[in-house]
Amino acid sequence: MNLIEQAEQYIEKLFKDNLSSSYTFHNFNHTLSVVNGVEEISAHENLSNIDKEMLLMAAWFHDAGYINGSLNHEKLSITIASKFLRDRAQSEEYISKVSNLITATTFNYIPITTFEKIIKDADYAHLISKSYNITCDHLRKEWEMVEEIFYNDLEWEESNLQFLTKEHTYYTDYALANWQILKEKNIEGVQNKIQKIINQMQDPEKSDKEKKKELKKKLKIKKPERGIDTLFRVTLSNHTRLSGIADSKANILLSVNAIIISIALSSIIPKLDSITNRHLIIPTFIMLIFSVVSIIFAILSTRPKVTSGTFTREDIVDQKVNLLFFGNFYKMPLEEYEWAVNEMMNDRTYLYNSMIKDLYFLGLVLERKYKLLRITYNIFMVGIIVSAIAFIIAFNISRF
Repeated sequence: MNLIEQAEQYIEKLFKDNLSSSYTFHNFNHTLSVVNGVEEISAHENLSNIDKEMLLMAAWFHDAGYINGSLNHEKLSITIASKFLRDRAQSEEYISKVSNLITATTFNYIPITTFEKIIKDADYAHLISKSYNITCDHLRKEWEMVEEIFYNDLEWEESNLQFLTKEHTYYTDYALANWQILKEKNIEGVQNKIQKIINQMQDPEKSDKEKKKELKKKLKIKKPERGIDTLFRVTLSNHTRLSGIADSKANILLSVNAIIISIALSSIIPKLDSITNRHLIIPTFIMLIFSVVSIIFAILSTRPKVTSGTFTREDIVDQKVNLLFFGNFYKMPLEEYEWAVNEMMNDRTYLYNSMIKDLYFLGLVLERKYKLLRITYNIFMVGIIVSAIAFIIAFNISRF
């Protein structure tokens, strides 16, 4: 595991164990956004591997100090990062450069070097996100719970507009060329929200009409969603029923072949020592071999697959984990699973994609079960026929 991967695991555990849930913005998700921003910008800069590594290291640790509060959190972030790096035998020069990059993320700091500009821009990568409004709501909630700073809707949107248009700027050529356009779209969205709030304040009756329209839209949306829910419910029920049928068929074959083997072991094999029964040795062993092979394939068709049972917050953010299957979370703490499920429920696309994946992989399991069952039944059928023929031939030979 390289140094960056170690840093990721360290920060994830640090936030999980020590960061207050009141920090709805400055948390692991924001840190991950900054890391991704650094990687995106660095890909278009002529950086050495060690320079990129230091930038990523600073990105992972830049908000670590929030575990002890927001005030001067950069200093504690530097302390935490320095200890982490010293424990891993990094040079003091390396640690000093990472510390300077963390300092560059301070709110009013004006970056000078190329590296400072990269991490400064990455720290505000959320300004170009399509989910910018949701991110802003998280920041507003954090300020209310931690700082006890409260805004009404108009004040909040106006402060956002002030920050976006007057206080913030991107510094790297890449961000100015590629991110500024996306930021301006979010500025336009904030301006529209401000105008909408002002219109509602000036004409309350119009506001009520708009609310009714929105309610009608929601009611219209519910109809197809009920159909979608029915689709998932019926399909899942069919998959479950087919899985139960497959297991029953496998159990029948297991029982029948177990009975055949028991009878052969208790009644036929003890009599094979007799010279008069020597002609039955080959047919008996043919029957036993086919029964044993049938049992093996029946067991394979019902044998469960063991999975790791763990996931990371990055997996949830990247929507890589299907939380509807127990094998993906049974080793996780309840609090972590609750957080992950809430994240999934807040994202309609993630939720439906998880349900689709659940059906898809159930289908793959069914395909495997029925394929093995078909092989088992074929082996059993061929075994019965071959055994019967072998016994007939053996009896006919014994007469001569």
